[in-house]
Amino acid sequence: MTKKTFFNCTLFDGATDHNEPNAWFTVDTTTGKLTARGTGQPDPADQQIDLHGQYVMPGFINVHTHITSNPESFSGSFGASESESAVFGYENLQKLLRSGVTYIRQCGSTYDVDIKLKRLQRAGRLPKTPHIMASGRAFSMTGGHGDGRNSAYLVDSPDEMRKGVRQAFKAGAECIKVMATGGVMTPNDFMEDPQLSVPEMRVAVEEAHHKRRIVAAHAEGNPGIQNALDAGVDSIEHGFYVNEAEAQQMIAQRTYLTPTLIAEWVIPEKGVGVLPDWEVKKAADAIDDTYRNLKRAFELGVKFTCGTDAGTPFNGFDRTPDEFGLLTKIGMTPAQAYQCSSINSAQLLGIADSYGTLEIGKHADFQVLTADPLADTQAVKQSDKHVYIDGQQQF
Repeated sequence: MTKKTFFNCTLFDGATDHNEPNAWFTVDTTTGKLTARGTGQPDPADQQIDLHGQYVMPGFINVHTHITSNPESFSGSFGASESESAVFGYENLQKLLRSGVTYIRQCGSTYDVDIKLKRLQRAGRLPKTPHIMASGRAFSMTGGHGDGRNSAYLVDSPDEMRKGVRQAFKAGAECIKVMATGGVMTPNDFMEDPQLSVPEMRVAVEEAHHKRRIVAAHAEGNPGIQNALDAGVDSIEHGFYVNEAEAQQMIAQRTYLTPTLIAEWVIPEKGVGVLPDWEVKKAADAIDDTYRNLKRAFELGVKFTCGTDAGTPFNGFDRTPDEFGLLTKIGMTPAQAYQCSSINSAQLLGIADSYGTLEIGKHADFQVLTADPLADTQAVKQSDKHVYIDGQQQF
């Protein structure tokens, strides 16, 4: 066993709310996992790396990405070919990793490109990319949110949903995304429009849970949020209009909330005169309600995850660090904002035994920063940060 020890750093391990000064940790280079950590003089190792007093924190887990989308193509990416989508996907994975994201869950991609890239990654042919939980195409009703060429399974009954989910798993999907409501980017519907029905989504949950997989529901308004909860989904994505009763139900059912604040905030911030007026208006009208509703849900005890909806307009794959500053606007401390990623996102994905926090026995996926992330979330936006997977520097 070859050991590598990183020393002379301030460590935020993602499991606590404080830094550990003058810290060190040792990585088994064969498994990529932490084998020891401490403070002061480090244990002997085959290789020692002096971090010169910098700050170390876990890599981010982003549970809501769309790697085949182009945030600079404001009409969406549904017209791209499979080859173009694959190139977008690979480039965007690298951008995510460079920003500090070391694990993603996809929430819908064209042509099932994420599944195919995951196969290449397993074969060692996709360097400098984060770990991937692949979803393949999302599930939408005919004419619903996400109904674009090669981007969704279109299902209009529980039986069609059951067959579609089984096909998705046969193709290699590792999680399922369903559309419970309309959305900001769809011209013919609204956030409060319910779409897939409770029986349809309940079938998706049943089939996914048979395989110990999770289901995410795009659900921005009501009654769609309530429908998704009644169907038993594992996470509500966006949840802008979550009410108190739904928040209590989420706590009782252990349902996670992925707020994707950056995706909503950036449209009225950057889109005026560029995006269609109806799209800007939808986001602008909702943003104040979103902060109020999510603040209440957080105070009640709903568990929040880290996801950005990366790939939507102006929402680039380098913007995960921006999400943490927005989370502080609903009442979180910086440590609580990061724990949406290090603890809650890992628990949602079922990977908390191996990923998320920098504890002994877990993978050494981390980033090295020059400023203290617990003092100011601006620190994680550092563009030239060093990013490691399994103790090996990627950027």
